[in-house]
Amino acid sequence: MFILKRQDVEISGIVHPKTGQQIPILNYQGQTFRLINVFSAQQAEEARAFWRDLTDNRGKACVLLEEPDRYSVWGKIRLDQADDPQNSGVAASPLYTQACLLLLQAVYFDIEDLLGTRQAGSFEKEIGQVFQKWRFPQADSTASVNNLLNMDPLGGAQVPSWQEHHLNTLLQELHRLGKEYFGNESFTERAIDVLQDMPDNERKQFTEWLNQSPLGQLWSTS
Repeated sequence: MFILKRQDVEISGIVHPKTGQQIPILNYQGQTFRLINVFSAQQAEEARAFWRDLTDNRGKACVLLEEPDRYSVWGKIRLDQADDPQNSGVAASPLYTQACLLLLQAVYFDIEDLLGTRQAGSFEKEIGQVFQKWRFPQADSTASVNNLLNMDPLGGAQVPSWQEHHLNTLLQELHRLGKEYFGNESFTERAIDVLQDMPDNERKQFTEWLNQSPLGQLWSTS
């Protein structure tokens, strides 16, 4: 539909009346759009291909927003539908969220083991800022971030009701931070190993989703 720059649009958020979640909303020339997916600055081709598929092949009214540090795809909605559960986005499969939390924890504990508690504390603060910046539900306080880093995602604990764009953003930012802390991408192999704790069928389902997602190249599971 449109390819836009940040100065062309207004981005705000509304609170879902039932869940209390912040829903990112983009406004452009009186039209309203909801966030569908996020891509890194290096994924320009993937972002454009995803946008074209939605607009050309699926008939969706979408915009592609180009920013210096990312690309994002937004789908058109009516503002009076923005707080409707049918339009506010569907939570990702809990097993995807569990797997992403396992990867988050693996990087966190790797930093603590190899770089020390001070660096681990710095990472905890920075990942908390990511959660706050991108309005992750159930991750808006220091205590909730600490809980996410230390909970057992496979032990029956309630995992957050995150949407797939939250998971894509988490994996993108987690890779960026991991590379900053370790200076290379070797940490991804160590992190991926933690997925062995998942049941075989769930691990296979997650890795298939990951490899098909915009983040598949960053987190190689082959």
